[in-house]
Amino acid sequence: MIFLDTSGLFALLDSDDRFYDPACEIWERWHTQRVTLLTSNYVLLETSALVQQRLGMRPLQVLHTYALPPVEIHWISETIHRQAVTNLISANRRHLSLVDCSSFVLMRDLDVNRVFTFDRDFAEQGFTCVPPA
Repeated sequence: MIFLDTSGLFALLDSDDRFYDPACEIWERWHTQRVTLLTSNYVLLETSALVQQRLGMRPLQVLHTYALPPVEIHWISETIHRQAVTNLISANRRHLSLVDCSSFVLMRDLDVNRVFTFDRDFAEQGFTCVPPA
């Protein structure tokens, strides 16, 4: 089981992204192997806004029409949201996001250790980044 982060999803859609080639290679392998992929509604909101702003509507449509249908989407509960806010404020780091903190809490709750990301914050939290961040 692998959690999908915004940086991994975005790299799949932006051919100018420096991680585009490794992201696509990994994605194709997972599709062939039928790996269980999951993410949260917060990650999808963040990813959708980023894709729409930077790449436009066509890549946004590709994301939602082709990439996301096989992905399990977990909705962030009020409890997870509150814990994420507490963790974010406790971390006292300007560049750590509420979305990332919610992902950390959700991943721990679901006992998911692997994450498709190019964001080092996940490795700092003890998660295994695929590919290594």
